[in-house]
Amino acid sequence: MRPQQELDFNPNHLKLYYGKLFPFADIYRWMSYGNDGKHPGCDESYSSRREFAFTLDNDIFVRFQSFNNALDFEKSIKDKSPLKIDMGPVYNVEPAKRQAYAQIDPVERELIFDIDMTDYDDVRYCCSGADVCLDCWPLMTIVIKVIDTSLRDDFGFKHILWVYSGRRGVHCWVCDGRARRLTNEKRAAIADYFCVYKGNENSHKKVSLTGATLHPFLATSYTNVLKDFFEKKLLISQNILATEERYEKILNMIPDESIASELRGKWQEGRRTSSAKEDINVVRWEQCKQLLQSGKHKAQGLRRCVEEIVFFFTYPRLDMEVTKHMNHLLKAPFCVHPNTGRICVPIDPNRCEEFDPTTVPSLSQLLEELNNEGMRADVDEWDGTSLGNAITLFRSSFLQPLLKACKEEIESSYNLKLQQSKNSLGW
Repeated sequence: MRPQQELDFNPNHLKLYYGKLFPFADIYRWMSYGNDGKHPGCDESYSSRREFAFTLDNDIFVRFQSFNNALDFEKSIKDKSPLKIDMGPVYNVEPAKRQAYAQIDPVERELIFDIDMTDYDDVRYCCSGADVCLDCWPLMTIVIKVIDTSLRDDFGFKHILWVYSGRRGVHCWVCDGRARRLTNEKRAAIADYFCVYKGNENSHKKVSLTGATLHPFLATSYTNVLKDFFEKKLLISQNILATEERYEKILNMIPDESIASELRGKWQEGRRTSSAKEDINVVRWEQCKQLLQSGKHKAQGLRRCVEEIVFFFTYPRLDMEVTKHMNHLLKAPFCVHPNTGRICVPIDPNRCEEFDPTTVPSLSQLLEELNNEGMRADVDEWDGTSLGNAITLFRSSFLQPLLKACKEEIESSYNLKLQQSKNSLGW
């Protein structure tokens, strides 16, 4: 499958995109987390302490932008027409006025994950670098299924947003109150929880699954996601065992040289234990599993080797530093990627296997749709474009439930403080 081609991107068209389609109010409401001044328990300084960063023409990067309200936020972006908008943490003071303070520290930030397809270049053979196609995109589907399930089931988080990066990866924003208030140490602990990819380019065994049995999270991931994606999709689409160069990568992961040698002999001689009509990748994988998982090798721990091979080719590879540290920036949803022209749209984790990065709306496509619809003065101009479904998903599945929970938390906290105050006064 050919990789998606980069599209024509005209920075001058961004002004029209920001003028007509970018959901300023929704983004600012999200970043405010209910602190909109409508409840006495709100922190009215909260929104103005959030950092935004703009990438402008000629690679000019402007950090520590902050805004007192949604109108200022919208006006600044429309005036500057940034190529990219990044969102950072909430600080103890307004970032734009940081020079007036002795110290500026991040005090709150979403728990974020950044996954880039380039980190899978050693296990995908259809594309490399920034290229992505439908044969390798299932690797990102695996990321969403595995990480999202664990964040909800193992950590109890509810308000999670997955976003297509616009080119070659996905971003995850965990927005529950207790997630935003995690210390760097706790963020690092969560990142380490997800880490099994320990190897480097010089080591044969890049995944290490220790212990007599798999951790329940890893076992569930393997059974429910990894095994099927590897055997039913990636094994064939990536031709993982089709050539000597490729199957040697797997043979080098087998610690028992006698088994590796036996398999090498079978594969070099083209021996097959089943019909020649079967895909060679499937045939060789079945031979590999049969040898590694047979009873005579159980004592040597080689049964685990099958799982390690599958994990190596499929398990999520996170940018650990992005998750561990509160002060990292991450691109805002609904930005336009300058290389592909595609919009960074949300992905529904419940239907992520249906997501196709090659059909994501592009800037040129949206402008053409606007022209076809006519320049109406509607508030929701995007309803007449292919961006409409993405914004509806963002609002209904993520923003509305999140803001409802935030307002309930603010009200509960306010009532508790009010009751404590009354108790202290003996009322």
